[in-house]
Amino acid sequence: MSDSDPRARLAALRDLIHFHNHRYYVLDDPQIEDAAYDALYRELVTLEAAHPELADPNSPTRRVGGAVLPSFDSKAHGLRMYSLDNAMSETEWQDFLTRAANKLDREDVAFERTFWVDPKFDGLALEILYEKGVYAGALTRGDGVRGEDVTENVRTVRNVPLDLRPHARQAGLPVPELLEVRGEVVMTRQAFFELNERQREQGGKIFANPRNAAAGSVRQLDSRISASRPLTFFAYGLGRQDWGEAASPWTTHSGVMAGLRSLGLPVASEGRMVEAEGVYPYFQALGLRRQELPFEIDGVVAKVDSLPLQEALGFTDRAPRFALALKFPAHEAETVLRQIDVQVGRTGVLTPVALLEPVSLAGVTVARATLHNEDEIKAKDLREGDTVVVRRAGDVIPEVVKVVLEKRPADAAAFEFPHTCPACGSPAVRDEGAAAWRCVNLACPAMLRRGIAYFVSKAGLDIEGLGQKWVETLIAKGMVKTPADLFSLTEAELLFLDRMAAKSASNFVAAVEAARQKATLQKLIAALGIRQVGTRTARTLADHFRDLDALAAATAEELTALPDIGPEVAASIREFFDNEANRQLVARFKDLGLWPVSEPKPIASAAPLAGKRFLFTGALPDMTREAAQALVEAAGGRIVSSVSKKLDYLVAGTDPGSKLAKAQALGVTVLTPEEFSSLLAESVPAPTRKSLLDI
Repeated sequence: MSDSDPRARLAALRDLIHFHNHRYYVLDDPQIEDAAYDALYRELVTLEAAHPELADPNSPTRRVGGAVLPSFDSKAHGLRMYSLDNAMSETEWQDFLTRAANKLDREDVAFERTFWVDPKFDGLALEILYEKGVYAGALTRGDGVRGEDVTENVRTVRNVPLDLRPHARQAGLPVPELLEVRGEVVMTRQAFFELNERQREQGGKIFANPRNAAAGSVRQLDSRISASRPLTFFAYGLGRQDWGEAASPWTTHSGVMAGLRSLGLPVASEGRMVEAEGVYPYFQALGLRRQELPFEIDGVVAKVDSLPLQEALGFTDRAPRFALALKFPAHEAETVLRQIDVQVGRTGVLTPVALLEPVSLAGVTVARATLHNEDEIKAKDLREGDTVVVRRAGDVIPEVVKVVLEKRPADAAAFEFPHTCPACGSPAVRDEGAAAWRCVNLACPAMLRRGIAYFVSKAGLDIEGLGQKWVETLIAKGMVKTPADLFSLTEAELLFLDRMAAKSASNFVAAVEAARQKATLQKLIAALGIRQVGTRTARTLADHFRDLDALAAATAEELTALPDIGPEVAASIREFFDNEANRQLVARFKDLGLWPVSEPKPIASAAPLAGKRFLFTGALPDMTREAAQALVEAAGGRIVSSVSKKLDYLVAGTDPGSKLAKAQALGVTVLTPEEFSSLLAESVPAPTRKSLLDI
């Protein structure tokens, strides 16, 4: 196709990228290498910039978000989005069946007791509109009659198809004139934890659970923020449908779900058809393995499979008579909020923590829960002495849900969030638009303790035998004020410390020296504790900059040109190196000989594991996950984040997760830790293995 035909080339590129997005984000089965995809995407960006008159609102490039809206418009749903009635026991499920049977009996209609069951997602309900097969808008559920118009935000959700027509052609389906797809937008647990970590580092809003994170990410007036959030959509049903001259191709709900999948829409793989007697066993079985799922669910939805029967059963004022939500019991309990303790993190963020009367939740004793920030305390009106409801969010993280107001003590006073640092008394600031207060004193002892403890931890330089207590002792004695001071300590100085014998002092100095000798640039960058820079980002930086001087001199533009480094991460890096105290720290490292140099690591196409895709699950007995990943990359392999047919090896350690079963089902080669070590011995030179095993 020649350059003289930009319209045709643009159409071809958009179709091709939509196809590969579907393979990657929906089917988890990519067809091309990342580099080839990037080349197509760059060509599309360049061609669209050269021909703005050929802009398309549903181009893959529009998934980055656009202009900031002043507010959301409210729009009416074509058909009401009903809520579901709930069942909390098998008896209530049987009652539902009886009501349905009685209703159909009165209508003289036979009850076909076949149901479609699938997970009840704990996210934000959406309705997505397609006109003539093309994405045309999205509404939240709202009150069921009207919802908020989140068209631009949902456009950025990666696994939402923007054009159904190619999928319809491939499946042999007609293209509907109008199709309203209903479903839920969610955030996986892993994405939720990573988002909260970034928010915490930036002093931004901390989300209480994945549902709040998903809902808050969709309901952003700036769609660019939505685009930056790792959201996933699952379709579970339909609103209106219009097939023009043709009749609807579906007469069952199971047919609808298969059809939606054929049209390129993501559907939960756990959904299936069962007889009425199998619904509750399905509910129980899914409840037992809900923690293996990557996303939060709070129950199971059962729908009568026959669409004519659904129509015959109809609706009550609030819910369909043909569907029921079977809810898992909540892991909640009441306890007393004894104290709100405000702690200072290594970046200076002031984080309130609830100290609770110990209470048992799901077999775990809970005595503490994070309160995230001042806004959450105010929103929930939490006061010391209150009786509160505590829940293990996602059955993992303790969360204070609400106050039991009728049990509030008469003398319970509103909590005043400190505007000075509780550790050093310096002023605390709250930047505009931020949710967190932050200590501004770089010499704050709490920041020093946590920062130096992080520097010597396994996430940093991993100095053997130097734990939190020794760090606190050295700081309290004035012997260490920055991480660099550790490398100038002598045995004679250490002998003045209590419980420090000559042998211990010698071991201490030897451990620090060993850390200096084996330090890599990646580990040193990670140890600095730069906000939003973890192990993998540190590895990216070490691969592109020779030493800390080169990194410190990099511009924001140079940083954002690197893989996986966006404007926020680049700003954090620049903020760190623009600080005079940090520049002095780097200079001191150089003077002390803590100055690892990174050599470029070209990986030839003939490397032993060139292009092989690896994924890890479970714990490895002889090395950290980071070391294993580095060894794979040193041999030319690639680390991927999910199981697909394209995965070459899944390395399964102890306590593997659900990835193992999925890999086995797809026929992926599964390696034991011993087999993985043997493969590395054949693929990675011994000196390289030795250096990378220290990561």
